[in-house]
Formats: sequence, C-alpha cells, structure tokens
Amino acid sequence: MKILKLISGLSIGVLILLVSILSFIGTIEVTNMKTLMLIGTILWFAATPFWMKEEEL
Repeated sequence: MKILKLISGLSIGVLILLVSILSFIGTIEVTNMKTLMLIGTILWFAATPFWMKEEEL
C-alpha cells in the first residue's frame, strides 16, 4: 500500500501546492490551475482513506 501513500503525497505536493504557487507567480492560467487542483483533490480523497485505514489495524 505504499503506492497509495505516494499517490496521495504527490497529489497534495504537486497537483495542489505546486500548482497554487505557479498560479500565484503567474506562470499558469486560472483554468489550468482549477483543473489540476480538482484532479489533485480527487486523487487525494480516493487514495488516502485506504492507506489510513490500513494503519489502524
């Protein structure tokens, strides 16, 4: 399940944080930012519950 941790980490780190920084400095357009952040949020919500549930056992 380490792949799920990698997916959730990359979705937060790249598709949300990095995209928001790029938008702040004006490198990326708003429509692209919204699309990438939506993808990152969906990936995070899809992957994170599975590895968090695994650690509770």
